[in-house]
Amino acid sequence: MCLAIPAEVIAIDDQELATVDMGGVRKEVSVALLEGVEVGDYVIVHTGFALSKLDPEEAKITLDLFAEMASLVEEADNR
Repeated sequence: MCLAIPAEVIAIDDQELATVDMGGVRKEVSVALLEGVEVGDYVIVHTGFALSKLDPEEAKITLDLFAEMASLVEEADNR
């Protein structure tokens, strides 16, 4: 099973590489598969590539759900 994660683009260089932020984790990914990616955009990242742009509202909802799941797992682990 694969997991594609929403990430915010925080920098782009001239080699079609972007630095993205995934909940505090920063990673360099290729944006060569997409046109018009800009700093501040949200993208779906899988295996080091930005696969598609994501609506900022949709990205926030997804990231909030991830945070909620992590909180529930931590809560269950502390029981």
